[in-house]
Amino acid sequence: MSRIDRRFAALKAAGRTGLIPFVTAGDPAPQHTVALMHALVDVGADLIELGVPFSDPMADGPVIQHASERAIAKGVGLADVLACVAAFRQRDADTPVVLMGYLNPVEIHGYARFAQEAVAAGVDGVLLVDCPLEESAVLAPLKAAGLQQILLAAPTTAPERMARLCGMAEGFLYYVSFAGITGAGHLSTGDIAARVADIRARAKAPVAVGFGVRDAQSAKAIAGFADAVVIGSALVERLAGATEADDIAHRVHGFLQPIRAALDTH
Repeated sequence: MSRIDRRFAALKAAGRTGLIPFVTAGDPAPQHTVALMHALVDVGADLIELGVPFSDPMADGPVIQHASERAIAKGVGLADVLACVAAFRQRDADTPVVLMGYLNPVEIHGYARFAQEAVAAGVDGVLLVDCPLEESAVLAPLKAAGLQQILLAAPTTAPERMARLCGMAEGFLYYVSFAGITGAGHLSTGDIAARVADIRARAKAPVAVGFGVRDAQSAKAIAGFADAVVIGSALVERLAGATEADDIAHRVHGFLQPIRAALDTH
């Protein structure tokens, strides 16, 4: 059983909703990325989505786009991201880490090489936004190495394709709460609760809901019908400009603590 599977099994047994924060590796300060990851766990993160900086993040809104730009400007690449995970694993052997990003850096690195190095570093899964299920044969070396491919579903997903996603999902199925980019729009939980309930009933894996989650109120609303809540843009925005480890940890705790509390009292 993978770290991701073990964590969701533990959450289910405890009747808790998972908290999955997203941060971009290298932002706001490359030298403090590992400390940032530990701060996320300290405040109650159940799984970490670590963004791989990329020059053309077409699914992301301005906040995460700018985070990628800042990290790239500081020289952060895929090898550095893997090094961060390896350093994180020296103190934390249990918290699942999913790399979120785009196919191009992995293809350039080499699929087999990436798979070997990612597993050695302690990565548990990959969420590659521009590699849909229909094109995922290229990820065979990753799956063979034990990395789980996190699949995306959306309100616009056709019923027959949703059935395939539910059948193929592993780790968790990431449900995009609305058609748009990260950090955009206003979350209308009433519109998606029934859809998520239907997906959960059919999916082989737990369902996490993201895009548009900005605070404790929206997280608590989602906790009523999802296995986990993903929060990214609002956290990345809160961290922007921090340069010291203590300040980063302070911002993480100030932002995520109310959200963790809301998830635990829904």
